[in-house]
Amino acid sequence: MKLLLRLPPLLLLSAVLSGCGTMADPREWFGSDDPALEPAELVDFTAIIQPKQIWSMDIGDASDDLNRLKPAVDEGILYVASVDGDLFAVEADTGKQVWRVETGLRASAGPGVAEGLLAIGTAEGQLAAFDTRTGEELWRRDLNSEILAVPAIGSGVVVVHAGDGKLFGLDAASGEQLWLYDHKVPVLTLRGSSSPVISGSSVYCGLAGGKMISLSLETGAIEWEGHITVPSGRSDLERMVDVDSDPLIYSGTVYGGAYQGDVAALGEGSGKVFWKRKISVYNNMAVNWQQLAVTDAQGFVWSLDPDTGSARWRQKALMNRGLSAPALQGDFTVVGDFEGYLHWLSSEDGSMAARQRVGNAIVAAPLVVDDILYVLASDGKLTALGLPE
Repeated sequence: MKLLLRLPPLLLLSAVLSGCGTMADPREWFGSDDPALEPAELVDFTAIIQPKQIWSMDIGDASDDLNRLKPAVDEGILYVASVDGDLFAVEADTGKQVWRVETGLRASAGPGVAEGLLAIGTAEGQLAAFDTRTGEELWRRDLNSEILAVPAIGSGVVVVHAGDGKLFGLDAASGEQLWLYDHKVPVLTLRGSSSPVISGSSVYCGLAGGKMISLSLETGAIEWEGHITVPSGRSDLERMVDVDSDPLIYSGTVYGGAYQGDVAALGEGSGKVFWKRKISVYNNMAVNWQQLAVTDAQGFVWSLDPDTGSARWRQKALMNRGLSAPALQGDFTVVGDFEGYLHWLSSEDGSMAARQRVGNAIVAAPLVVDDILYVLASDGKLTALGLPE
């Protein structure tokens, strides 16, 4: 993920932070030449598996500074969007194209897909919805702020988290606003937003400032709020504990993580904090019955016990390589890096199991569906990979 501090105009000019960054740590915006921030060199090892490419395709520019443009699979069809707003629907198992639509929109997040609807957000603050069967545009709504979070769809409602911190609930059929949740955004945040996640009659989302919230999907009324991390320190930079990772819901627990803060487990129905562990996170996480997989801001890959937060293992060999969010494929934890390599780690002990280059930088989270790994590189190459039988 690319990090950029959102600052007031005068401070923005004085700090000369007008462009998109390519570093995995905001300290690099201030000209740090600390050798500790140098990417780790890849070391040879003996691979124990050989992942197999099933298919690949080119979707055009996917951008190397947006990690919220990523594939989604629904009912056997994979949907993906390019920065130029081209939408693709392909058969997930074969890569055969079902349809393609050129929207002309500058896509920045999505697609979110459910209930026959596909939604993407744009850099200009528009949310557009399309029919998943045909790609036909159904409606478009201007939300007046850049959208860097994947829209969520459920029970006839589309929920989107805009760059100014507002959460909108929109009617899925018409795009009309049903409700609005607004909150105060801190002076400094990472460039990005936690994507809302719908579970049952509630929608969950992380907020800048270290909070996780649960809202009523029907009305937008707040059900609970919990602190992933409480800001501390004297300066705004020290107090920046942005929750950019998406809520991860599993077995009645909501997992979240904050940059310069903690990874935490909260009760899905209550917001009660079950445990916290001091790990700085801005990527999404992955979970199953065995582990909670985390890539931290330094480029360490962690395997945590999902019930207690205790560390099962930590892999440091990929430090500062701009790691993507992790994915869980079979018995392996998979992460991508800034040079386009995928790394398969044993989920048992974190040891290196395989490595394969699939394109340019991998900033979007790899997706696993039915044990097939889908990964989108910044050069627009979309690849499906399976594990050997």
